[in-house]
Amino acid sequence: MERRKAVAWFYVGLMAVFFPSSPAQDLAPAPGPSSDGNAIDQGIACVLMLVALVLTYLIHLLDALS
Repeated sequence: MERRKAVAWFYVGLMAVFFPSSPAQDLAPAPGPSSDGNAIDQGIACVLMLVALVLTYLIHLLDALS
């Protein structure tokens, strides 16, 4: 029984050395906004360019048929 206690205290000592308790830490600040509006502007520009491409294709197609 004494041997078990000695082994248990040995492991407790090892844990105390290798895993010390650390002081409490402050919370991390909140992250910034994930979108600054630049991606939204690029998405709108891409959609407008696709609309212009389709309109140009349709106008040229109708012009060629007439």
